[in-house]
Amino acid sequence: MKKLTVMIPCYNEEKGVTKVIKNIPRKQLNALGYEVEVLVIDNNSKDKTSEVAKKAGARVFFEAKQGKGHAIRLGVKSVSKDTDIVVMLDGDDTYKAQEMLRMIEPLNSDFCDVVLGSRLGGKIQEGSMTKFNRMGNWMFSFMVRTAYHGNVTDVCTGYFAWKKDVLKKLAKHLESNGFSIEMEMITKMAKMGFEIYSVPITYEDRAGQSALHPVKDGSRILHAWMRNLNWKPYAKYKAR
Repeated sequence: MKKLTVMIPCYNEEKGVTKVIKNIPRKQLNALGYEVEVLVIDNNSKDKTSEVAKKAGARVFFEAKQGKGHAIRLGVKSVSKDTDIVVMLDGDDTYKAQEMLRMIEPLNSDFCDVVLGSRLGGKIQEGSMTKFNRMGNWMFSFMVRTAYHGNVTDVCTGYFAWKKDVLKKLAKHLESNGFSIEMEMITKMAKMGFEIYSVPITYEDRAGQSALHPVKDGSRILHAWMRNLNWKPYAKYKAR
């Protein structure tokens, strides 16, 4: 039996993380031959995120350094060696865990190495994303397609699926701490030569308060795009 690890970075997500865990389509994944493990990375939450995640059946890891990048790096380190596919989504219940089946199909069929869940190419519930954020995301996605030749339509998504070996190679190069981590991951994966494609997903209103600051975090995302234009991976970590 193969293994799929679901990685959920969380900061104050006690209102949403249980729903995310409970909605993972375990029966369908088992039918496809996957054992499922859930990792929740509590990024120094001030609420009961860890407690409710454990009750829902997740293995919980604690990352004291705040910032999504820190949480993701700890999550990658915690993925078991026998994992075949890693899926990451946020713990605020904005993404549908049920759509995980669509996320992993291109990996199962060996169509690509990485799958991004695209909100801009899918269904966005009214009120779940501001016009400002949508325009900024569209602009950043266009910039990645133009400069990095990445076949992506939503570079600020929090829904990813990787072949485990691909994620492990990428993780050696990750440096961002905050919300620019998605831009860093996508641009560096493109530079490493990995096959990246997007699938449409649903995006709904979040449970709880967002930690995103559109202007401040937008400037950091732009900086990550600029910084990686001339970035080159070490030869031994190249995908091809």
